[in-house]
Amino acid sequence: MQIIKNREIVEDNWLHLDDDADLVTGDITVSITRWQAEHESLNKHEGGLGLRLTGDDPLEEIVPDLAKFSLIILVFPAFTDGRCYSFARLLRDRYDYQGEIRAQGDILYDQLFYMTQCGINSFEMANLDNLENALPAFNDFSESYQTTVLKPEPLYRRR
Repeated sequence: MQIIKNREIVEDNWLHLDDDADLVTGDITVSITRWQAEHESLNKHEGGLGLRLTGDDPLEEIVPDLAKFSLIILVFPAFTDGRCYSFARLLRDRYDYQGEIRAQGDILYDQLFYMTQCGINSFEMANLDNLENALPAFNDFSESYQTTVLKPEPLYRRR
């Protein structure tokens, strides 16, 4: 499957495991529920380890383990659910997470610019019909007035 990562279309090699699926070799993501139940065995996993979070999950509970994850997936079940925007910003600013943060789910093209400003750098969109059409959305705006992960000073201080 293809995704957008760092504003380019790339092949994705991550396997998203259900909570009852057997562990496999390679790059995998698990839910926070599975991580909490099986973190000792998952720590020994050979391959990349990623975590999937929804807006209902307690972000603070995984903060001590952030260094173990090379990918954090923020699940957007509907384009109207923006709670994971806050998670992305907290992961980058407060918790200094340097790994990949991926938005997954019901993502509209006009949300891509704003998501990058919060620290999200890859996108697994439910509508995969034409990812090429999504790429120009990253350049919809040349500036942001507020502080962002990418520009920590407000516009009036950058002038």
